Amino acid sequence: MVDRGGCTFVQKVRNGQHAGAVAVIIADNVCQCKHEDLCTPDPNTQCEKHEPIMADDGSGYDITIPSVLMFKQDADPIKSALIKKTNVMLELSWTLPNPDDHVEWDLWTSPADYASSQFKNEFREAALALASHASFTPHMYVYDGIEAKCRTAKGDNLCTTMCTNGGRYCSTDPDGDFDSELTGVDVVHESARRLCIWENFGDDGVGLEWWDYVRGFSKECDDDENFNNDQCVKKVMEDVGIDFDRIEECIFQHGALESDEENDLMQKQLDDKKEQGIVIMPVAYVNGVVVRGALEFATIFKAICAGFAAGTAPYICNECANCENEKQCVTNGKCSTKASNTVSNNTFMGSLGGVTIFFAVIGAALYYRQQMQMRDQVRGILKEYMPVEKSGLTSVEVNTAIEQDEDDFENRMT
Repeated sequence: MVDRGGCTFVQKVRNGQHAGAVAVIIADNVCQCKHEDLCTPDPNTQCEKHEPIMADDGSGYDITIPSVLMFKQDADPIKSALIKKTNVMLELSWTLPNPDDHVEWDLWTSPADYASSQFKNEFREAALALASHASFTPHMYVYDGIEAKCRTAKGDNLCTTMCTNGGRYCSTDPDGDFDSELTGVDVVHESARRLCIWENFGDDGVGLEWWDYVRGFSKECDDDENFNNDQCVKKVMEDVGIDFDRIEECIFQHGALESDEENDLMQKQLDDKKEQGIVIMPVAYVNGVVVRGALEFATIFKAICAGFAAGTAPYICNECANCENEKQCVTNGKCSTKASNTVSNNTFMGSLGGVTIFFAVIGAALYYRQQMQMRDQVRGILKEYMPVEKSGLTSVEVNTAIEQDEDDFENRMT
């Protein structure tokens, strides 16, 4: 949280980003004239007639964190609490554009982008479940070798192990060891391979073969020994039904990576990256808006589901977007546990039946115990009369009547 004034909004947010902030709140230090009844002005200040416009001044291409301007009357109480060393929790929330019943989402990543490897291995089932309701487009993050001065005016490739096509398309060395066999050139080649797989199998917006290949490559070939091993790649492609030669031909048709010419497939990645202002990876966009937060299954799935117009979301979104375990729900096709305090009807009826049986057993036991106690009391009372008979103080008729009453009473009790 920073005060307004002294420099541009962009610079303030940039300073916060460099300091490690995940978001920046700019506290206005001037009251708005329309809020004079709510806002307490600082000494020797005048109110503003117009609200300040918090906009990019044209230099904010490198800013990747969200920011918001807070009016003075809202910011002052928070600042007072912070000065008293009281913890304050704020939540920033925003909505995604949801114009219709179809969502378009993009992912910027790289074969050597291990921050997104788990997501790419897990999201296949979600892409398949969303089916035609959502269109996915993968992008490969590569560096512009010309801007990075890897290509000289004479066309020499100064970054030989990092760039292809005469220094045009580059990637950093994935293991940081320039003496190892695995290089940035291998990453660029794998990037082009994945783009061609998508070109051949991604017309439906799902690209199941693309997801299967990425998952298989991660499992079988994503190590220093096999990353650039064509035999390993061929095996993965065969397992998922992709023709290796067809993909290699696709790369060649767009511009061989070994030649000193443009590859239009890779060039498009550079052009799109510049046009969309992509400066970090991995990053996902839903309906053209960047998704904030970690690149995780739940985050992206919920963002996609939020991109549908009201009432048009597919079944899988209605069932799983609010489930405690979204991934398990998508895999199973249903939510076993809802993210709330409610229980299913079966669970409720089963619990109710169990409680009823329990109390029925307890009631029966108590009733039986009470009957036994009453019989014992009756027998004790009748035994009081036995000495009377033995001492001869009563007649036989009286004794017979008492025995008859005992029999009748016990019969009634039973």
